[in-house]
Amino acid sequence: MKKRNMKVLALLMTVTMAGTMLAGCGDSGSTSTGSSGGATASSSGTADASSDATAASSSTADASSEDTTGSDDVVGELPRNETLYFAGQQWGTVNDYNPMSANSNNAMVIAQGDASRVLVYETLYMWNPLDAKMYPLLADGDPVWNDNRTEITVKIKADAKWNDGTPVTAKDVAATYHAHVDYNSSTGAEMKSYIADVVAQDDSTVVFKLTTDDSGEAVNPVLAERYLPMLYIMQENYLKTVADRNNNDAEAIKMDKMDDLVTSGPYKKYFDNDQNVVLIRDDNYWGQADSMWGKLPVPKYISHPIFKDNAAATTAFQNGDVDVAQIFITDLQKLWLEQDLPISTYVDEAPYQLCMTMPTLFFNTEVEGLDQVAVRKAIAMAVDYDQVISSAMSGQSPTFADVPRSVMNPTDAEQAMVDQDALKEYQWSNADVEGAKKLLDDAGIVDTDGDGIREYNGKNLSYKAECPTGWSDWNATLEIVAAAGKNIGINIETYFPEAANYSTDYSTGNFEITMQSGPGTSVANPYMRCRFFMSSDYNDLEVNFSGNFGHYQNDRVDEILAAIPHETDDAKLKDYYTELSKIMLEDCPCVPLMYRPQVFHEVNESVWTNYPQKDDGTNVPPMDCTDGYGVAALYNLELIDG
Repeated sequence: MKKRNMKVLALLMTVTMAGTMLAGCGDSGSTSTGSSGGATASSSGTADASSDATAASSSTADASSEDTTGSDDVVGELPRNETLYFAGQQWGTVNDYNPMSANSNNAMVIAQGDASRVLVYETLYMWNPLDAKMYPLLADGDPVWNDNRTEITVKIKADAKWNDGTPVTAKDVAATYHAHVDYNSSTGAEMKSYIADVVAQDDSTVVFKLTTDDSGEAVNPVLAERYLPMLYIMQENYLKTVADRNNNDAEAIKMDKMDDLVTSGPYKKYFDNDQNVVLIRDDNYWGQADSMWGKLPVPKYISHPIFKDNAAATTAFQNGDVDVAQIFITDLQKLWLEQDLPISTYVDEAPYQLCMTMPTLFFNTEVEGLDQVAVRKAIAMAVDYDQVISSAMSGQSPTFADVPRSVMNPTDAEQAMVDQDALKEYQWSNADVEGAKKLLDDAGIVDTDGDGIREYNGKNLSYKAECPTGWSDWNATLEIVAAAGKNIGINIETYFPEAANYSTDYSTGNFEITMQSGPGTSVANPYMRCRFFMSSDYNDLEVNFSGNFGHYQNDRVDEILAAIPHETDDAKLKDYYTELSKIMLEDCPCVPLMYRPQVFHEVNESVWTNYPQKDDGTNVPPMDCTDGYGVAALYNLELIDG
């Protein structure tokens, strides 16, 4: 059993560690590499090689000192009983605190996504994957749509304040939108495709006016709504300050470090260097008002040491020097079953995590042979997915017997949006080698020269399957795919280039078979995931990081994807998603290989306890205590000895 309730042991460990900081970051002895295709090292499993940081002691101010934000000579140790330590999110030195920057490398402060990190900057709403709902943060109540779904009206909480004591207003929301658009940040460039304007009607009312087509219909209400829990709201007056000191030059503004930032969140900048990033609680935080949390978050400090690699981070986590880890640890369960450590995950039993993403095999449908449904589906049928899950994922994924294939992730909220009974006849059994051979034989794709490899149009079916070197679980997965090919007479060789080369290959279509991980959970999913799997909108892009990397084309898919954003009837949406799932299973332009956490959420309860756990009644998701509604966990934490 886990160590969640073994407080006596944990207390002893706490006493042992009192007054110490992070130490001993040698080889953990266990593989610890992640592999989602994201941009951060925490998801790729490769730390920033430019940083020589080890798990050194934190260079932070003594707890009794005043806030010394920006100081370069802060020394001392953080009090262990007031500090929550993280690993697996921040790799390398922080570049800036600017949400409009293209390269902040400031994961603890700026992680603006489907469930944005809201420790420092805040969003209007927080996404909760457990019930697929948005919860108000700066907003007051639910967003209100007009009748033809071309406008969204949001009220701002009267209690919401900036950390300089001034109120957060609708003008700040409008100014944030216009800054992103006017300065052409990457967020603004995308956002203006779906939101034409944001207008403050008064201090507490802001209206999002959606981009419309010639008929007056919103281009895409779903992708417009996505920004409500995503977009960091910035202060209008501070944005003016930044613009003035950069002579209103857009490029200079986007490069401004903004280290004098004005924000609304529960924490603010305290200290950062090439070894550590530290945030300190704002004890005047507006969220302690009854209209929000009603109290302050429990930890006074948030600290993320910058580890050399995942192995070092894993060692610190096992030692109890890290409380919350976002790292893939092979055979995670052995940490409590065999090593008897006070380590917990969201789920007590396999798959241990809340899996919300789907690492997926993409076939280049413009490559001869792979343009044939029979070839793609035969490969898909022959793969031993149970081995992928038990070996590459060490059991940290539901099986496809537990959660049958569809366009949905395994969360209850998404599973309710597809008719699995209607999809039963389109599913295939695990490692169905004989069924795959028959499919190829029936299609006339056979081995005519006796070399063991089938031919199509006189050429051997021989392909490269690629993903980045060092992504050990993905590397192992593709080896299993290659073995499946061999079993049915298709030669598949694995190819593991450097991550940069891999990115170039899949984004330019210079591949035969590749592996990628798409959208997890958000207010815009499963719609965005369906686009990622099969939308032809991406087919004419010279450089495509968005999805459908194999240039699959299906007119019916495009019709459904065009209809979904304008459909509000749940039954009709279920029909659409069921049909998209059927098409994916029949045509196999891509094949989900496993389910995977959107973030890995592992906690060491040597010092802190009462983290989110399945069926605990809190409805707080396992999002590392930082992302979307997952930040609510910070208000429930308790000290082991407390």
